[in-house]
Amino acid sequence: MQQISGKIQIEKDLLDQVADEVKNLASFQSSINASLEKDTSSLLKTILAGAISLGCSDLHLEAQEKQAKLRARLDGCLHDVMVFEPKKQALLTSRIKLLSGLKLNIEDKPQDGRFSIAMPDLEIEIRSSTLPTQYGETAVLRILNPKNLISLEDLGLRNDLYEIFTSEIKKPNGMIIVTGPTGSGKTTTLYAFLKKIRDPEIKIITIEDPIEYRLDDISQTQVAPEKGYDFASGLKSIVRQDPDVILVGEIRDLETAEIALQASLTGHLVFSTLHTNDAAGTISRLTSMEVKAYNIGPAINLIIAQRLVRKICKKCAEPRPATLEEIKKIEEVLKDAPSEILKNYPKIEGLVVHDPKGCEYCNSTGYKGRIGIYEAIKRDSELENFIATNPTTAQLAKKAKEKGMIPMKTDGFLKILEGTTTIEEIEGAVG
Repeated sequence: MQQISGKIQIEKDLLDQVADEVKNLASFQSSINASLEKDTSSLLKTILAGAISLGCSDLHLEAQEKQAKLRARLDGCLHDVMVFEPKKQALLTSRIKLLSGLKLNIEDKPQDGRFSIAMPDLEIEIRSSTLPTQYGETAVLRILNPKNLISLEDLGLRNDLYEIFTSEIKKPNGMIIVTGPTGSGKTTTLYAFLKKIRDPEIKIITIEDPIEYRLDDISQTQVAPEKGYDFASGLKSIVRQDPDVILVGEIRDLETAEIALQASLTGHLVFSTLHTNDAAGTISRLTSMEVKAYNIGPAINLIIAQRLVRKICKKCAEPRPATLEEIKKIEEVLKDAPSEILKNYPKIEGLVVHDPKGCEYCNSTGYKGRIGIYEAIKRDSELENFIATNPTTAQLAKKAKEKGMIPMKTDGFLKILEGTTTIEEIEGAVG
């Protein structure tokens, strides 16, 4: 096997074998067990190939008192895969550190790195992180599979939201901010925007921390704070590169916010993310960074908030009539939903819901795959003037609803009507 610094090669034969063997978490465990006596490099390749085959987003290799545990994140939830001897876990962690360019002799400090998996028709980036714990180092691998990048059409948007999004991302200037907590799919949405507007006639530049997915025909740059290259300094340089569209991975400070807002006012379309609980909280978050409220309204075209919820497994879901309590809850949430939206969904009266049962296909969870739920505030002249008054989050949310914003919870309950997810999933995501 050819060794490449920062890269691990997985041969087609192994990929085909693992793809045939690994259909669920139980068969993933069996595949790893069959490779335990192989060398560490081969064992790691089997683990990675199985995780890719299952569609895992993260792998956790955790040191414990008398054993080590491998866990995998599927559809946002962690699942136990198997336990190892501590010695085997230590060897795997060392191999991961070597591939990631981390220092092998440092075990008492956190380290972050990355490597890539070279496959016959695909290259997958892996972000690695090690952390010292009381029983040894724990390693976490984030799997950034380009096949997980989906189109705007596949985000799960309502028709009215899809029309708003497609209209706003085609504008020549202004800012679109996507908000939500870590793991809510913000990056996926932004990359869907880039894929939609990518064109040889426009220049797109991104600044990210780190670059999560490589996109053709787009200039991508990664911050390096240790070298003095952060979002603010990088953004200043990007503006001088004559871009049409700029993606700023995250707005974290006043300087970055002001440069991004200014760029959106001077002929650039700017995409970025922010950590807030809802769309209306974006203004308060920016003003807490000391951005002047009167500078925000003219610059921002669209604010999106989102969460990810699990979809019911279609192979084992059990249909049944909704209970009176469920109907009452659904009616309460949807009472203010516009009739022109509701007419596109099944009626609440006589509604059939689906219980997640669990089967081999969905690893006995009852859910398979995830979908986004959204809310969006689209700026108009009235909202622009209202934002300039520095409203509270509650005041802006009220005004946005008056202007037609459909809250995330309502969007989620509409997906319950169409049989995509459950009340428990929506309430777990948005309360």
